[in-house]
Amino acid sequence: MIVDVEPKAVTRAPMESLWPPRVWPRRAYRAASPRVLLAAIAAGVAGAILLGAPGIGYQLTAVAVTGVVLVAARRRPTAWGVAGAAAVLALVSVASFRTSEWLVTLSLWLAVIVAGAVACRGRTWIGLALGALVPLFVPARLYRWCSRGARDVRAGELRAGRVVAVLATTAVLVVVFVTLFAGADPVFARAVDAVTPRWRSDVVVARVVLFVLVTLAALTAAYVVGHPPRFDVFAREPRSRVRLWEWAIPLGALVAVFCVFVAVQAATLFGGQEHVLVTDGLTNAEYARQGFWQLLTVTGLTLLVLAVTVRKASRETRRDRVVLRVLLGALCLLSLVVVASALHRMSLYEEQYGYTTLRLFVTAVELLLGVVFVLVLIAGVSMSGRWLPRAVGVAVVAAVLGLALLNPDAYIARHNVDRFEETGKIDTRYLAGLSTDAAGELDRLPEPYRSCVLPRVEPRRWNEWNVADSRARTVLDGRPVLPCPSIR
Repeated sequence: MIVDVEPKAVTRAPMESLWPPRVWPRRAYRAASPRVLLAAIAAGVAGAILLGAPGIGYQLTAVAVTGVVLVAARRRPTAWGVAGAAAVLALVSVASFRTSEWLVTLSLWLAVIVAGAVACRGRTWIGLALGALVPLFVPARLYRWCSRGARDVRAGELRAGRVVAVLATTAVLVVVFVTLFAGADPVFARAVDAVTPRWRSDVVVARVVLFVLVTLAALTAAYVVGHPPRFDVFAREPRSRVRLWEWAIPLGALVAVFCVFVAVQAATLFGGQEHVLVTDGLTNAEYARQGFWQLLTVTGLTLLVLAVTVRKASRETRRDRVVLRVLLGALCLLSLVVVASALHRMSLYEEQYGYTTLRLFVTAVELLLGVVFVLVLIAGVSMSGRWLPRAVGVAVVAAVLGLALLNPDAYIARHNVDRFEETGKIDTRYLAGLSTDAAGELDRLPEPYRSCVLPRVEPRRWNEWNVADSRARTVLDGRPVLPCPSIR
């Protein structure tokens, strides 16, 4: 009966029909194993207990999900898979070391994107992009995979009733004996209270949601690793390429515009304070802001032009390849000058008016774009760019991890404290909004500024333990804060 009905059920799955069999085979009779289902449920329970404020709970949950993937894996992981798993764990681990909300959020979302791209084994731009979106494509397949697995569990020796009975018996025994031991020893009671989740109604709802999300994430990762799509199939070589004169003329004109801009604006680009002094009516702020966002836009558009040119330009003859190398190389080198100009302007603005999160983040993005230009330049010289999509992905991950190592809030606080020591100017309202990452640097301020800007450390449970909070608590324990007067 199953053999007769199953193919019809497959044809009714709307999401599965999106992908041709050569891209993502439907595997009509594949089912999740009981080990995978139980491991995913265990990971969901771990996530429901461990996740909360940024802390070690995120790292432990990621390890649990990785364990589900290892249980479901059908073959030994590739070097790319191992590197991707290490990158995901490193990105999630940012929550164990930093408390800056924007940095932790950026790292966690990037970890999800990297996990999808690596699990799908993409090598091309479109393969990596669709791989990052694979959680949106997998629900119908995941439902059928898990439902078949659950049906096999019911038909086998591992029956649902027995599982429920075993789990209920285990829970009763643990609760009874833990309660008795807690009543017998106050130290054990405090330890139990520290590891026991809060049971308010809103907390219970949140924990249930976390359980469902983490379980689904584990099952999705396990399914995609075991049944990876071949999205790279969509990245076909163009059927026809543009002839030499058709792409060389517009690209050469763009290179000429870059050359004229860099030559005419040389004094403005790198003149710094001397340029400000000799330019009538130009303040430091105006110079630093002048054209920065335009230069940032130019950087992004230039990368788009390079991508289209590399894909469409003809390279059959030696002359085609030489001209392509010369023009793309010149455009990349001139773009690096523009990147340096934008970074120079932002550095002057930060020296004059202090460091902020937005200014530091924009600087990091501009640096990342500069690295991409260097990678494109290398690909152009070698006339081989198959490695470029993955290399850019590695650069993005390295940039975010580099920010985490830099500790943005501490970096901002350090430079603002140095600026205060030199000029006596300080923005206490902004500094007071920094996370506990900055506590060590803000502790250098004299009173009453110190007490007005040092972040308070909220009480945390064991699963929310964090390096930054621990260090901030040490600072506050060594010298408690005083009442903050009104500072103008």
